Amino acid sequence: MSTFSLDPGADQLAVRDWLHGFAADVMRPAAAEWDEREETPWPIIQEAAKIGVYSMDFYAQQYFDPSGVGIPIAMEELFWGDAGLGLAIVGTTLAAVAVLANGTDEQIGTWAPQMFGTPDDVKVAAFCSSEPDAGSDVSALRTRAVYDEAKDEWVLNGTKTWATNGGIAAVHVVVATVDPTLGAKGQASFVVPPGTPGLSQGQKFKKHGIRASHTAEVVLDGVRVPGSCLLGGKPKLDERLARAREGVKGGKSRNAAMATFEASRPAVGAQAIGIARAAYEVALDYAKTRVQFGRPIIDNQGVAFQLADMKTRIDAARLLVWRASWMAANNQPFTSAEGSMSKLYAGETAKWVTSQAMQILGGNGYTREYPVERMHRDSAIYTIFEGTSEIQRLVIARSISGLPIR
Repeated sequence: MSTFSLDPGADQLAVRDWLHGFAADVMRPAAAEWDEREETPWPIIQEAAKIGVYSMDFYAQQYFDPSGVGIPIAMEELFWGDAGLGLAIVGTTLAAVAVLANGTDEQIGTWAPQMFGTPDDVKVAAFCSSEPDAGSDVSALRTRAVYDEAKDEWVLNGTKTWATNGGIAAVHVVVATVDPTLGAKGQASFVVPPGTPGLSQGQKFKKHGIRASHTAEVVLDGVRVPGSCLLGGKPKLDERLARAREGVKGGKSRNAAMATFEASRPAVGAQAIGIARAAYEVALDYAKTRVQFGRPIIDNQGVAFQLADMKTRIDAARLLVWRASWMAANNQPFTSAEGSMSKLYAGETAKWVTSQAMQILGGNGYTREYPVERMHRDSAIYTIFEGTSEIQRLVIARSISGLPIR
């Protein structure tokens, strides 16, 4: 087990500087254009692939970094560049995390590389959990997976929504209900390979923010996948379902979707920090150069105190994210829902900091001539997706109280 440290090592600092250069030189100049276009920025993803940023090897290296801060550092720098482009680049990793969290070594080796493709032929992947009537309430999923024993195939039917890369992905990871009587404990995750008949894209959503990232419905109509596409394998699923039916608690009977979200929440918090830091830096520079009444506006205590609070909250959020990431990397249990704490505080911080940045820039902050209005739009999703702020508070409250708070 590594020692928790606030001083990243030379390797982490080198990665940070490398990603910062990519974010500054490639992402920022293109951010406004792709936000307006609301299209998947394939050229940007390809540029990321060419230098090794968009690859399974890169994310695996950061994911298994014993310091725990490899992924948070990477996410913060990319989303400092731009959140929409950042999510287009890292959206595949949610599906990859689902395979890492629930799959066998063989499944990881088979599917993870196909999610990214090659620098000359980039691919993306999608994690499909939410449904039109089941967002925060993952126990209400209606998508069904029925096992055809004669053919050793699973048949999937249902509609997924809010899927990043949904429909355009080469590989889809789908959470489905196997035993409806067990609620969330009766679910499992399945890989849908490229070109599988019956999977199609539903409506593509036009969003308030992160508009360069593709978000759509995924329709599953009689989708048949081999038995080997059940993440974790059937014996493990059968054992877990039997344990759930007997009412035995503990062990590894985690819900499939929740296992993915638990692993990804600190990383999502780091994304929010990147947005907040970018907005803060714009506001700080503006306050030092904008002259009103004969002096820079940062000379006014009201503005200076705003910036002080912005910086303080960003640093506090980063500390929570790094702590949770280190704990996860070192198999330390989240006894007080530390993962949810980090995502909650970072998401709320991004939304607040970007709002304050707009206020400091005044009318300029409200126009698209400056990037803070886009950052503010992008930040809004961080109190909503991967668990709303209200759900994070519920998870934390249940954890610290030991009570089934509803």
